[in-house]
Amino acid sequence: MVAVNKHGIVLEKRNLDFEIEGVLNPAVILEDGQIHMYYRAVAKGNRSTIGYCRFDANDPLTVVERYDQPLVDSEYEYESHGVEDPRIVKIDDVYYISYCAYDGTNAFGAVATSTDGKKFSKRGIIVPQVRGDKFREWLHFNGNINLKYYRLNMDNNYVWDKNVIFFPRRIFGQLFFLHRIKPGIQIACANKLSEFNNDFWKDYIQNIEDYIVLDPKFEHELSYIGNGAPPIETDKGWLIIYHGVHDTVSGYMYTACAALLDLENPGKEIARLPYALFKPEEDWELQGYVNNVCFPSGTALINDTLYIYYGAADERIACASVSISELLEELLNNITI
Repeated sequence: MVAVNKHGIVLEKRNLDFEIEGVLNPAVILEDGQIHMYYRAVAKGNRSTIGYCRFDANDPLTVVERYDQPLVDSEYEYESHGVEDPRIVKIDDVYYISYCAYDGTNAFGAVATSTDGKKFSKRGIIVPQVRGDKFREWLHFNGNINLKYYRLNMDNNYVWDKNVIFFPRRIFGQLFFLHRIKPGIQIACANKLSEFNNDFWKDYIQNIEDYIVLDPKFEHELSYIGNGAPPIETDKGWLIIYHGVHDTVSGYMYTACAALLDLENPGKEIARLPYALFKPEEDWELQGYVNNVCFPSGTALINDTLYIYYGAADERIACASVSISELLEELLNNITI
């Protein structure tokens, strides 16, 4: 088992309108000795924006600056009920912040870009916008596909496609990102964002078995899984920290999980922990706006220590840490190829 240090809560909601209901699920990027955090802030009515705060890498648990207004807010109809659960990477000197655009009914992965990390330009929805009946029509039945792809996308509303996370560099000149159509994690790539259009996604869904990276496998992730923090490039492969969900007598439990993907072929799983990296155990993880939730969404690697920032019970932000060398060694003891 990998040793995990839980450092406790690092950010809580304040009595400000835009975050009075909670702060959670942050994007994190480490640059020039500073940890920049872009967090989901929830106002009354479950309407989310993205707030900003900053930590010094010498003390990754203490906030040194925090804005009193949202950094990113809703602008368009497709995100009219909120911008949720951001992740951030920097590719070719451009920041890509991916987030869930929620209109009150539908949830889609969207992206905004910036050259300074403060002023973002919306680039729109980049995942498929397809209703359940059309999604099932495009799916080719294959005995190797988890039947939950059919069962969990049964109604005729739009299929929810969330948890978009970009790889932090181009691979063979292309932009790669992971996304989540329940119950698993899929991968997509193109030369530029505009290529993720309707024709692209129709062909993609018709061949979705070629793009599934991870599906639920172990007990702690049996209900479904989803992306967490952006992939971390190591000499052993792309390390991904994701979330696994399983049903309990008191409802769903969200746990933090880890896997390793091939460096040259990031759609290929190399290894996966057969147990949760960490799970809800503390009061502030067990009780909140949504109980029993550890939702990892951002990391900062400082020397050998990987700090994992996560939403705790959908109400506050906490941090845990592991030795990345120990984690990689444990993963390589659980090869799946």
